[in-house]
Amino acid sequence: MTLPKLNLPRYAVLIIVALFIAITANVVFFTKVTALYSLGDNLGFITSVSVLLFALLVLLMTLFSLVIPVKIVSIGFIFVATLSAYFTDTFGTVIDSDMIRNTLETNTAEAFDMVTSGLLLRLLFFAVLPSLFILIVTVKKEGRLQKVLRLALLALLAFVISGLSIVSNSTQFASFFREHKSVRYYVNPSYPIYASIRYVSDMFKTPESKELILLNTKATAKIPDSRWNNRRLVIMVVGETARADHFSLNGYDRLTNEFTAKEPGLINFPNISSCGTSTAVSVPCMFAYQGREGLDVKTTRRTENVLDLLQEADVSVLWRDNNSDSKGAALRVTYQDFHSNDVNTQCDIECRDLGMLDGLQEYIDQESGDIMIVLHQMGSHGPAYFKRYPEEFTHFQPTCNTPELAQCSNQEVMNSYDNSIRYTDYFLSKVIELLKANATFDTSMLYVSDHGESLGEAGVYLHGLPYVFAPEAQTHVPMLLWTGQLTSLDLEKTQVLAQQANSHDALFDTLLTFFHLETTLPPASETALIKLSGGEG
Repeated sequence: MTLPKLNLPRYAVLIIVALFIAITANVVFFTKVTALYSLGDNLGFITSVSVLLFALLVLLMTLFSLVIPVKIVSIGFIFVATLSAYFTDTFGTVIDSDMIRNTLETNTAEAFDMVTSGLLLRLLFFAVLPSLFILIVTVKKEGRLQKVLRLALLALLAFVISGLSIVSNSTQFASFFREHKSVRYYVNPSYPIYASIRYVSDMFKTPESKELILLNTKATAKIPDSRWNNRRLVIMVVGETARADHFSLNGYDRLTNEFTAKEPGLINFPNISSCGTSTAVSVPCMFAYQGREGLDVKTTRRTENVLDLLQEADVSVLWRDNNSDSKGAALRVTYQDFHSNDVNTQCDIECRDLGMLDGLQEYIDQESGDIMIVLHQMGSHGPAYFKRYPEEFTHFQPTCNTPELAQCSNQEVMNSYDNSIRYTDYFLSKVIELLKANATFDTSMLYVSDHGESLGEAGVYLHGLPYVFAPEAQTHVPMLLWTGQLTSLDLEKTQVLAQQANSHDALFDTLLTFFHLETTLPPASETALIKLSGGEG
């Protein structure tokens, strides 16, 4: 059977594709617009918004088509729009530069969790089949000058229509642009393309360099207190995707902290905010001096951090990772990857966080000075929450046993997520058990999650929304502190500090304080997390 030949001019191809994308890939955008402006009372304005979106798509595609063949532009836009729309429609995520960075830095297993039948069907019907249609279309031949003139005319027409759309409802548009800036993040594929260009541009602006950016300070000992001469052993657990309001220690009505709640002297920090809403931002920020406001993710990999200062002060620093990696935080300290069954002995459908404790006692025994150990969890990383805990930890039931969260009820998603939090709590109890076995040290365990997680509230799942409008579920994170019998911390004063609002910014000074160290830098945070006995800290 011979397929009929379609012969279309370039402008027709661009208009058809722009209309297809505007209709099929912007459901969330129009949902948010109509939630702000009721259709019955604002039909003219919403019509103008629709025309503006379509015209801007035509304009953007036309500009690309001046230098790239129209079929390649059309297919590229369709695939970007379809992929972005799937994640926005399914999880409520925003494809900005931080999300692109987080995606590129994730590991293969996490990436495959996102490849679901729903995604493949979406790609088939809304990207592959339309692309085949474009491929069988014959674009009418025209001379170079004629092609450029017609495309320029189309771009000019799209620009004029865009302007007229805004002018026709200028008052409402002024309010819309001023009061509802966050809605622009959902314009598809314009914003993802803009974010990609910005990400690539930022990478080229700061070429890779081996030169370390120094903080121009050293970590030196505070005034010594003869009462505290014990060696220090600190294990910091960097959690993954845990939200504070799902810790029973914070008042959650489910017993998700069944194991650590039994530990006497455990201090809970109920009011901690994360540095970011993604691992790629939060993890390096935890150890950086600059804090959330001053962090430059582009240069953080080659900027000295608190782990570097500890190592320079003769503290043995070890980073064990069961996640994607340290995001640059551990580039200059001893690093061990436990995300493989070649190293991790606790693997079933995936390698478990518990495996990071194997051989840790031997490491402690071989070191002669103070020791700082960082354990970077797989934790509760979504959407495949059911994979984040062994089968015997299926406590809350029924569970959601697929990464396609839309196929599960809210309760099933919640059950799977809470099971992963409970397994994290079990893991923390085993960290404490290890520290108890080293009672001759001044021991501490500090647990803090990198960011939180949305579990379907307002139709939003996972994490990674821009911080400026991210829900508290993505930024309010749990933090726990446990200390041994020989602790040099003033637990009473630390308990008071724990009730104050604080953030990841305070971790830089906190880690130094554990080892009775200080720098000549101004404090990284206005409020401390811990206090040393004797008033230091």
